[in-house]
Amino acid sequence: MVLNEGIEVVVDLREEATECAYPADHVKWVKVPLDDDTKEHEAELFKQAIHEVVRAYNAGKKVAFHCGGGKGRTGTVAAGTLLELGLASSIEDAELKAKTIRSIINIKPMQKELLKKLY
Repeated sequence: MVLNEGIEVVVDLREEATECAYPADHVKWVKVPLDDDTKEHEAELFKQAIHEVVRAYNAGKKVAFHCGGGKGRTGTVAAGTLLELGLASSIEDAELKAKTIRSIINIKPMQKELLKKLY
């Protein structure tokens, strides 16, 4: 992502991460430690991740976000980002739009519940 897309901000959603997968001086690494097995108390962490993505986007930065498999945590943040930016009208709409970009997205039931709390 950094080399091919010129990413400037990486929002890393992996609780298990200890450093950026591709450390570079010109890349800001933001860790939001989300558990792969989402817990009910993680709503604020999802909100933080979504706001980090939106903040970078609104600042004109090229931003990427990822977890381990790119399905659950990533899909939840993608859907929340679309909702936050007003590019989706519902959680279902946001998930469908996110799936057009990355077809393997699979937002887990608890993650949907947390999105409902946030949106």
